[in-house]
This record gives sequence, structure tokens and C-alpha cells, in this order.
Amino acid sequence: MTTSDPRTLAELQQALRSGTITVRQLMLRFLKEQTQHAPQAWISRPGDDALLAQADACDAALLSQGAAIFATQPLLGMPFGVKDNIDVAGLPTTAACKGFAAGPAAAHAVAVGKLVAAGAIPVGKTNLDQFATGLVGTRSPYGAVPNSFDPTRVSGGSSSGSAYAVATGQVPFALGTDTAGSGRVPAGFNNIVGLKPTPGRVSTTGLLPACRSIDCLSVLALTADDAARVLAVMEGPDPTDAYSRFAPGLAKLKPKLRVGIPAVPVFKGDAGYRETFAQACAHVQSLGHEVVPLDFTPLHATAELLYGGPWVAERHAAVERVLDEQPEAFDPSVRSIVESARHFSATDAFRGLYKLRAAQAETASFWSQADVLMVPTAPAHPTMAEVAADPIGANAQLGSYTNFVNLLGWCAIALPFNFTVRGLPFGVTFIAPGGFDAALARFGAEWQSQLKLPLGALRREAPLAPTLTRAPASTPTLGIAVVGAHLSGLPLNGQLTERGASLRLATTTAPQYRLYALPGTVPPKPGLQRVGSGGAAIAVEVWDVPLDQIGSFLALIPAPLGLGSLTLADGSSVHGFVCEALALDGARDITEFGGWRAYLASLKPAS
Repeated sequence: MTTSDPRTLAELQQALRSGTITVRQLMLRFLKEQTQHAPQAWISRPGDDALLAQADACDAALLSQGAAIFATQPLLGMPFGVKDNIDVAGLPTTAACKGFAAGPAAAHAVAVGKLVAAGAIPVGKTNLDQFATGLVGTRSPYGAVPNSFDPTRVSGGSSSGSAYAVATGQVPFALGTDTAGSGRVPAGFNNIVGLKPTPGRVSTTGLLPACRSIDCLSVLALTADDAARVLAVMEGPDPTDAYSRFAPGLAKLKPKLRVGIPAVPVFKGDAGYRETFAQACAHVQSLGHEVVPLDFTPLHATAELLYGGPWVAERHAAVERVLDEQPEAFDPSVRSIVESARHFSATDAFRGLYKLRAAQAETASFWSQADVLMVPTAPAHPTMAEVAADPIGANAQLGSYTNFVNLLGWCAIALPFNFTVRGLPFGVTFIAPGGFDAALARFGAEWQSQLKLPLGALRREAPLAPTLTRAPASTPTLGIAVVGAHLSGLPLNGQLTERGASLRLATTTAPQYRLYALPGTVPPKPGLQRVGSGGAAIAVEVWDVPLDQIGSFLALIPAPLGLGSLTLADGSSVHGFVCEALALDGARDITEFGGWRAYLASLKPAS
């Protein structure tokens, strides 16, 4: 394939803008390719005529309004798949259980409705592990979805059909759900991106829950940029969802990260994952980040609560009626898991909550040791035969690095890294505290742009920009220019980074300032003064500080320093630190050095 065969959102939108493809042609391509790939990926879809009518309406809108329409409908004409535990109006929601749906859904799930309002077209419902209970993609009466690279191996679940449809290029993105890793594991197995938001960031109204208190809608896409575009449309508060708790969060990660990895990583099977994960760690270091081995024991203990504790009762609560009336409709493995809930009491539920609260307190310390965590997306890639021989055991091992994330309220992004010696895709997942969704998506775009891997199973690369076309929401920030001890790597820089501030740029002031070394300050600090004439350009860094952190940051700034307005080299103005004139009496004028770093360097004895 070549880039003349557009597959990503960026490529498709450019093709629509330039007129080299129409939405009707795009839809005809989907209808053709949907029959050429594994049929197990799809459970139901609208009729051909209905899809083509929607495509024609998009083409008509594009013809009448031109490219301006993308401002209000940023996903115009984009076909997408929807995991079949999420409502799409006019299609049944089966959750991969025949006989479960009483009829077609009356309305879209809230997230689907937002995508449709943005111009996207839901082209069908994708297969899944029944009732979203599984990480293998084989627990469905509609068939086991094969891996897009090796049909003898599993696709991963439970969002198996969505991952396969994206990896094979049938749709540029698809919705999955992710309670225990269902949107990350299949992404890793199929060489695509799986973006799992912070719980509560995206509405779950219209989702048949697995564990309602921690369920997430996830995005599967060929690129992090595509996934971010979709999340930016779906996210937001929903008054109809009791678990909605939207908070924008940070915009960017630090330029140089402490990346926590398992000190003793767990791998199983023959996929060649151990060696490839070591390569991923080396790659992280080559990018200038620090790799920090951590004891993952508390995280593994938390993960065990999801299926070994009373949270399994949430799955029972969602399907209790069906289990009582149609037990034969259940996949045997799914039935055994859901029925185990009957062994837990209300007392057990509270004991589980106490354990989880203790785990949340204990694992919070991870973020004092690392900025993000990097784990293998899965510890193994089992074959279909291995899952058939041990359906419970083969599935259970796949959640080693995913099960704990939602319980702890964190967010994650599964990203491709490389291929193993067996030719299988190997992915890593980056995990961050809740609210870091936009920052993780940006990091994912940078990660993909550096690796230049094939897109999904399409066997071709695409030039990927290290920036996002459209980012998920982030907390508003205020740019503050720092000139001294708050510069990167200097003693007070932590006061910025611990508040989620990110470096915007390193530059200089306009040539209107003089710099002084203030006497008796600990740590040593400079004072910056604006002068009418005789000034010079002074090196500064501009940091974007979240608005809700400004107060606590300024409270740490002692007199005689204060916040004023600085003029930068390009003529723009930004808030920054200035010094009271009286405090400069007797201070050494160090303007000749052009900045605080150069002055400090001059104090070091010559080697």
C-alpha cells in the first residue's frame, strides 16, 4: 500500500479536502473490505443503502460548505466501528450473547452520539468477549476473532473485533471498552494504539457495564494522533452518568521523564517478549529519559482484587436476569466467572473496598519515584490452541499489567514498539495518574513519530508528526518566565514540575534588562530589572503552569522577587519574575554573562 491509499484520520481528511476521495468511495471501500477479512470481527451493521445514503449526505455537505465544515464536524465522513456492548441507534446491543438484545437500541450511547454529531458514521457493531469478560477475544458465539498478523494466535479481548477492524484498515478508529485491559491488550497484539482514558472522563451512558464503577470507553486507532482526535470529541461531563467526573488535567509531560518499569518483569510463553521489552527500555534511555526499576508487588496485589475480589459481583449485577433465565446462553468461561460472584457477601464487598482504599494510598507513592510507568502491554501472546486447552488460565495471565489501572483511577495508552523474532507485534503501555490523558496522547504521538513502524497490519509506514492535530482538553495554564533557580535542572525547578508545569520554550528577553546576583539568598538567586537603556537580552525559560496551581507556586516566591510582565525577544509579553529595585543595592551586576546558567558556570574552578 502507499499513502495514495489513505487509512488514518489525517490521511483521509486530507484526501477529502483535496477531492482525491469522496465519502461514498470510502464507504464502498469499507463494504468491500469488510467481506474480505475475518467475518468474526463484526456482529451486525446497517444495510448498504443506509450507509451509502449517509455517505452521500456527507459529500453533499462537503460540496456546499467546503473545508470549513471540518470546523464544526471534525470527523465528517469517517467510518468507525463500535464494540457491541455500546448502544448504536437502530442496531441491537448483544454483548456477544445471542438472545440478550430485545431489539434495536432506541438511541446512541452518549459518546457515540457525540461522534455522530461530529460527522462520523458508525458502520457496525464489533465482536467481543461475551459481556466484556475476557482478554482473549475467543469467548463469543459469533466466533473467535483471529490476530491480524497470525491467525493461529488470539486477537486479544475483550475489544477483539474493534482492534482487528482497525489493524486491517477497514475503519480508521473503533470504540472499545476497558475495565481490565480490554482496550489495551488487543491493541498490543495488533500493532495499533489503545487509548484508555481516566475513569469518568468519557460518559458510559449507553454502555452495558462490566464493572460500572470503573468501566471506561476506549479508542482503538492506527495512531495516537487519531485516538486523541476521537477522545477530544467524546470526552466531557454527563449529568446522566453517575460516574462521570470529567477533569481536563495536564497538557504535557516533562521533557525528560523518570520512567518506572517492573524491576522483575513477568513473561510467559514463546512470543519473544522478554528480549523486546529490554529493547524498549533501551529505546526509552536513548530518548534521554531515565529508567527506574520499581517493585510492582503492590500493583499486582491490587490487580488481584478485580477478579479475585468482590468486583466480580458488578458483572453479576449487570447480567443477573439473563443468567437466571438463559444460563445456557453464556460462554462457559464467562458463566463460571460471573457465577463466582454468588460466593461474595455484602461484608466481603466492604472488605474489598477497604483493601482498595489502602492500595490507592500505598501506590500513590509510585508517582514520587516516577513520572510515568512503562510496562509490557501483555506478558504473553497465547495461541488459539493454548486458550482452548486452558481458557481460564491463559486469559488470566494477560491482565498482569492492566487489571490494576482502573481500580487506581489512572489513565494509560498502549503503543506499538517493535516486532519480536517471531514476527509478532510487541507493544508497551505507558501509565500515568488520572487526568494525564492529554499529556499521554502527546507523548504517544512523539513515540510513534520516532519509531516509524508499519501502521497496524497494513504493511506500510506513514509519516507521523510528533504533535497532535487536536488534543483532549487540558487544564488552562499561565505562561511564567523564569530566569534563575527555577530553570530546568536547577534547585527550585521541582516547584514547577511537581505542579504539572511544562516547559514551553527557552528564549531570551528583549534587550531591555539587567541581571544581578542577589546576596545572601539560599539557594542563590538572581534579580532581573528592566531598564530604559543599556540593557541586554537575558536567557529565560517560559513554563506553562496550570492555573489552579498558580497560587501555591507564587506563595513559595520570597521577597524581593515578584511577578511582573516581561518582554521576550520576539516582542511578545509574558508574566515573569522581576526584582524590587531597592534589593539590588550592593548586588553584583552579572548582565555580561547573558543569563544565570552562564554566571554559575563562571564560578566553577577551571579544570
